[in-house]
Amino acid sequence: MHIADIIAAKRDGRRLSRKEIEYFVGEYVRGTIADYQLAALLMAVYLNGMTWDEVYHLTITMRDSGTVLDLGPVGAPTVDKHSTGGVGDKVSLVVAPLVAAAGVPVPMLSGRGLGHTGGTLDKLESIPGFRTDLTPDAFVDQVREAGLAIMGQSRRIAPADGKLYALRDVTGTVGSLPLIASSIMGKKLAVGPDALVFDIKVGCGAVLPTEEAVRRLAGLLNRIGRAAGVKTVAVLTRMDQPLGRAVGNAVEVAEAIDCLNGRGPEDLLEVTLALGERMLLLVGAADDMSGARRKLQEALRSGTGLRCFREMVRRQGGREEVVEDLHLLPQPAWRLEIASARQGYIDSVDALEIGRATVRLGAGRLHLDDRLDHAVGVLVHKKVGDAVSKGEVMAEVLAGDEERGRRAVEVVRRAMVISERPAEAPPLVVDIIEPVEDEPAETVYR
Repeated sequence: MHIADIIAAKRDGRRLSRKEIEYFVGEYVRGTIADYQLAALLMAVYLNGMTWDEVYHLTITMRDSGTVLDLGPVGAPTVDKHSTGGVGDKVSLVVAPLVAAAGVPVPMLSGRGLGHTGGTLDKLESIPGFRTDLTPDAFVDQVREAGLAIMGQSRRIAPADGKLYALRDVTGTVGSLPLIASSIMGKKLAVGPDALVFDIKVGCGAVLPTEEAVRRLAGLLNRIGRAAGVKTVAVLTRMDQPLGRAVGNAVEVAEAIDCLNGRGPEDLLEVTLALGERMLLLVGAADDMSGARRKLQEALRSGTGLRCFREMVRRQGGREEVVEDLHLLPQPAWRLEIASARQGYIDSVDALEIGRATVRLGAGRLHLDDRLDHAVGVLVHKKVGDAVSKGEVMAEVLAGDEERGRRAVEVVRRAMVISERPAEAPPLVVDIIEPVEDEPAETVYR
């Protein structure tokens, strides 16, 4: 068996066998297959897709590329949440501690930024000292004792996904449905929660470009979960404009802490509660949606959600005082304001362009080995439907150097469209996709 033959087979549209999938995943993790060879294979998959059997075999191979955790010692049903990635999407930082505070343990394995979208791990690592590389035993112990732990892939947990994820980010293959699904489920199944809620983004700032593709992804994730014995549900949420007002790393952590303090933006809180409700319902921690919402709101009101977040930060080596003093987070060298050129109403805020501008500032990666600047980002002070006066500040660019900052200012300015009449932002929750009967095995996913 040789990688060149596998690349050629997928290039020509042939179905890969389980042994071929296990071979290329295993050899890539061991370092005997070069990045350029896997990049060619990823592009072949991106162009020709994969059948259900291929997707499932790839998912299980990714899961089994490292240690598969046993959450039995936690002693209670567990639930995780995953977002397909958005701009300003810091929901995990808010919903995970709220659900844990409501009595349901959350073992969360998260990813890094991908393309124009941010990553939960990158955000958390803006907290001084915070470690995302927990050992399997430490992770399980923390979930059992504190109700919440968030870590990333490592050499021990889903190492195949860690390597493939980084390569997809810089090879134009982020938007492949089978690669997205196997990446999400490979690492999630490695941790072994009883239930999973998917936050799948719809709109210009989403990873997948069309609602049809988004719905297919929701169905595929549910199908993998069903085959693996995990309860799932997919929530489609809108990503045409950034979620909340902060886009970046440290600035999103700050906004998440504000939300846990009861001061967060309404749109962020709305999506958080919608996902949190489903997380509680899936494991039977609430009888209905209203009961689930009451539990989450009580965790907000009482401050137990914030205390849960603080305890996670402390246990994972971070400076827990950050919850009281946001200035402990990295601070930008430059703050450049963007003022409105005229009076009117915000008609649209292009999430994709805002995300790209933030990556170019240094908050994301353009190359595989790029180092992040956790302090940079964008603050969107005016959202769709908001009134704006001439000269009023609509947004701020947070930059590490003036030249990059001024380039980002022009991108963000173009991304914010002003009209004479107020626009109405559509509902944030688009749809709920429950598991259904499986599609035929020969179905090809692209």
